[in-house]
Formats: sequence, C-alpha cells, structure tokens
Amino acid sequence: MKRNEARFVVCVKNKGYAASLELRKLYQVVSDTSASKLDQIRVIDESGEDYLYPEEYFVPVQLPQSAEKAVRRAAASEAR
Repeated sequence: MKRNEARFVVCVKNKGYAASLELRKLYQVVSDTSASKLDQIRVIDESGEDYLYPEEYFVPVQLPQSAEKAVRRAAASEAR
C-alpha cells in the first residue's frame, strides 16, 4: 500500500451489514486493487477478518503517525 493511500477509514453507512460494521467506527484497510476496480474496499471488520464492502460506506482518514502506531498496537494485542 502506498504511503499516501488511506490506511484507515470511518464507517458512515452500514445498511445490510449492521452486525459487521459499526457506524462512526475506524476500520483498517487491507490493500486490494481488484476490489477497488469494483468500487469495493477490503477492511478488517467486527469479526477480526478482512471482507469486502461497498466503498461508499466509508470515508478515508489520515491519522497522525503516532495515532496510527497506537491503533496498530491495540489491534495486535487484541488479536492475541
């Protein structure tokens, strides 16, 4: 994933995916060029796995480097 690409997105819509996506929650993006050609985005959802969702359900955000590191550490410790 290129450095200028969004690594995180905020969920702004979850119609049909209420159990998998929480509105206003931050999600980590997993690079998937095939998905983006289909207006889809791959994110790590509430299951802890990565799945495809409509790209329009998310808004990209750029986190400060310190915040990004903290979020990644929290996700790693949660996975254990």
